Amino acid sequence: MVILLLVAATAAWFWFGRKAAPEVRTIVVREQNAASTAARVTLNASGYVTARRAATVSSKVTGKVIEIVIEEGMEVKAGQLLAKLDASNVEAGHRLSQAQLDSARKSLEETRSNIELAEKELARYRTLVAAQAGNQADLDRAEAQVRSLNARLMKQTAEISVAEAEVAQWKQQIDDTIIVAPFGGVVTSKNAQPGEMISPMSVGGFTRTGICTIVDMTSLEIEVDVNESYINRVTAGQPVEATLDSYPDVKMPAKVIAIIPTADRQKATVKVRVGFEKIDLRILPDMAVKVSFRENTATEAPVAGKIISVPKSAIDDDNGRSIVWVVRDEKVERRAVEVSQTTGEESIITAGLSSGETIITSSSEKLSDGTKIKIPN
Repeated sequence: MVILLLVAATAAWFWFGRKAAPEVRTIVVREQNAASTAARVTLNASGYVTARRAATVSSKVTGKVIEIVIEEGMEVKAGQLLAKLDASNVEAGHRLSQAQLDSARKSLEETRSNIELAEKELARYRTLVAAQAGNQADLDRAEAQVRSLNARLMKQTAEISVAEAEVAQWKQQIDDTIIVAPFGGVVTSKNAQPGEMISPMSVGGFTRTGICTIVDMTSLEIEVDVNESYINRVTAGQPVEATLDSYPDVKMPAKVIAIIPTADRQKATVKVRVGFEKIDLRILPDMAVKVSFRENTATEAPVAGKIISVPKSAIDDDNGRSIVWVVRDEKVERRAVEVSQTTGEESIITAGLSSGETIITSSSEKLSDGTKIKIPN
């Protein structure tokens, strides 16, 4: 009886007193190409597509629209005709100024003829006076006549310059009634119709200030507001992966163009310009887009061949050395490894592990060599 009690007590102590095996989570190590893991995501953000070259095209003068030759969605080239304004009044002024210029030129020719005649008269009087056959008063009048005609010639020459400038001014006003595209792009909106008044500035509810809006689709880029706490993760030239909300399965390569050197005090953000590596026809202005800023591989030490990437949580520190716990026959084995870099939640192992080995990523208790573990189903 006593022996049976001792056996029962020993069994109870063994069953209830032994330490339960810790529960762990594991992964199987797999090799990856270095190129596929070199550019890790350092920051995710969202923004909008914007155009660096976009303009609402207007005129330099106020006038009535008589013709518009564009529609929304039309592609135009630099200098292409967009619209015409009524130029009848301006053309009348131009004709008047041209007539005045022609009259001034004819008057100038008349004066030149008179000068030629006056100079001949002056030469004859000088000959007569020199031969003491002429009157000095007549010579003086001839000299005064030549000087007067030369002065008139100078005045008329100046008047012709003024008339030419006036003609050029009226010609410029006629040119201003013809509205052309300032650069190549796509018409995104048509803001006026024939018969409406248009002006370079708003002068009332019945006057338009623009003919159309043109967007240069080759200048599309992304504007992203990055929280100032994370702006240290962004650098100029950094690779970026952009995803339009309209096409979530399409990844578009891009890069950081510039970090605008000012912060928004109200939002605590810094604006970042991101440029597309290649413009896709699906990209449209004001589209919402998500961007993933990636590591700039040009500034990192090159990693060649195959590498092993593991979760950062799998790396333990043992007196300054990096170790992982390798699973063998439901027991753990301490293994020293070399970590080349850690980005986000992943670390790259360059030595100490082989493909196919199982390592522990988390444990319910502290581990040591030979600890028996329990892997949940």
